Amino acid sequence: MAIATINPTTGETLKTFEPLKDTEIITKLDLAGKSFAGYRQTSFVERSHWLEQAATILDQEKADLGKLMTLEMGKPLKAAIAEVEKCTLVCRYYAENAPNFLADVPIETDASHSFIKYQPLGVILAVMPWNFPFWQVFRFAAPALMAGNVGLLKHASNVPQCALAIEDIINRSGFPKGVFQTLLIRAAQVANLMADDRVKAATLTGSEPAGISLAVASGKQIKKTVLELGGSDPFIVLESADLETAVSTAVTARMLNNGQSCIAAKRFIIAESIADTFEKLLLEKFQALKIGNPMAADTDLGPLATPDILQELDEQVKNAVKSGGKILTGGHPLTEMLGNFYPPTIIIDIPVDTPIAQEEFFGPVALLFRVPDIEAAIKLANDSPFGLGASAWTTNTEEQNRLIQEIEAGAVFINSMVKSDPRLPFGGIKRSGYGRELSIQGLHEFVNVKTVWVK
Repeated sequence: MAIATINPTTGETLKTFEPLKDTEIITKLDLAGKSFAGYRQTSFVERSHWLEQAATILDQEKADLGKLMTLEMGKPLKAAIAEVEKCTLVCRYYAENAPNFLADVPIETDASHSFIKYQPLGVILAVMPWNFPFWQVFRFAAPALMAGNVGLLKHASNVPQCALAIEDIINRSGFPKGVFQTLLIRAAQVANLMADDRVKAATLTGSEPAGISLAVASGKQIKKTVLELGGSDPFIVLESADLETAVSTAVTARMLNNGQSCIAAKRFIIAESIADTFEKLLLEKFQALKIGNPMAADTDLGPLATPDILQELDEQVKNAVKSGGKILTGGHPLTEMLGNFYPPTIIIDIPVDTPIAQEEFFGPVALLFRVPDIEAAIKLANDSPFGLGASAWTTNTEEQNRLIQEIEAGAVFINSMVKSDPRLPFGGIKRSGYGRELSIQGLHEFVNVKTVWVK
């Protein structure tokens, strides 16, 4: 598969890259290993300074970096610029907080002195997706570099220029040479990387098959992985909810990143008593969205990232209809437009016991389900192989507590859409993966938690 920038708005191939040869990969691995030996000795003061410099570059160049993202994977420009701003935030968060998060922790025992010490593991491989091409990388890189690790980035093949730009930003920030390197390689080359003794662990955000592949390769080498995989997040609206706010948020939560987000709301589970009103309002708002050139300021929905994603989504919609679903709006590719455009789509009446009801729809398609009560809502929300996030809407405190306690997910947001925040751990359960990113928990994923006992 080619490594290339293909504009999803026009289908035009803008730039191609040759994958690294095996000898070139070995050279980069050698550099990473040598860099770690020196970099692990640097101080938190130095690392924080370099990471602050990265934040400054991101802030100064966010308009150009946003355009690069939009060019390669099609998200609306305003969303791309906001993504760069979020990267600035995560860099500054870890520059400020990582020294405290990684400080020795004294533990009282019968030793003269005992404590926990956090030390870096070494070279960490990051296999990252195209849908948030800057954010996914920086939410790994900021804590990993602050911990004293060095990073190797295998980015998605359709965002090579973003991958190279990130390496350039980190280099210009003052980090020592080789501390962070981009590898333009194919997915098939990842297993060999994991077999190399210099690579100590890996993190992957992406599809379930990609996560399985990395976990298998890592397991053979007994190396740690953190996996953030797919999601079919429920968006539950109960009778007491602020309906207007819930509907407006539902649109944002489903259309995030042109609908291509693991934590986008995908299954809308609505109390029967308010379902007619919710459905009517959601339909109106979906139909009012502007589809078009993602570089335009007033565009709400741009193209899907690749023709394959467009085709897969269209097949899923067709299967949903075959299973008994009914399309309220949308439901077919916009063939009259250049590029990979699919309209906002709402499907109702899908039988909950059909396989399609449990699949992840990676695009602007909302599945609406009606339930009689909170019992049925929780049961349907949990009837999924995924467990990434969940959004639930109710002003009833007892219902809120039940939803928090009983929904099977890595995150539950009450009266708000699911989102990631550097201050909070992020990750899933079940087939949505394992491990956590962000916050102190994410920082501790790739360190040696060393027990020290002095008598």
